[in-house]
Amino acid sequence: MTRNAGKERSTIRIAPLQHAEHAHWAQLWSEYQRFYGVELPAAVTEATWRRLHEGRVHGLGAHDSAGRLIGIVHFLYHEDTWSTVPACYLQDLYVDPASRGTGCGRMLIEAVAEASRKAGANSPYWLTHQSNAVARQLYDRLAQNQGFIQYVYSAAQAAENP
Repeated sequence: MTRNAGKERSTIRIAPLQHAEHAHWAQLWSEYQRFYGVELPAAVTEATWRRLHEGRVHGLGAHDSAGRLIGIVHFLYHEDTWSTVPACYLQDLYVDPASRGTGCGRMLIEAVAEASRKAGANSPYWLTHQSNAVARQLYDRLAQNQGFIQYVYSAAQAAENP
């Protein structure tokens, strides 16, 4: 998939992540974690990279006209109790800040939607932090906020509040 878009009218190409892109992927993955204020252990990063190439998690990269990796997206399919077909969860999306506004994020989301369609799964869904206002402007143009609030169970909190 290519598209002429954005500030520099560059051509963006979306393709599956390749083994040779590990270092560039790791850089974007690290920047993504910093954006959300987390630092995952190296073992998690390496397991994620491995899963991306084993087919358990799917990864696509956005490449600029020079072939440089400028964006990444990770997604997976899972069973869905509300449907007879798998659900598609878009888990991670990150675009290099210098490449934002070029259509790259939209192209990555649309590539996941196309992969989901081809796999016979439902349209992708995703979460973002409520403070991610820039990304939400894009998401509001492409998708519908269903209004759900995410909770993560905490055994310690549950024990303190019987």
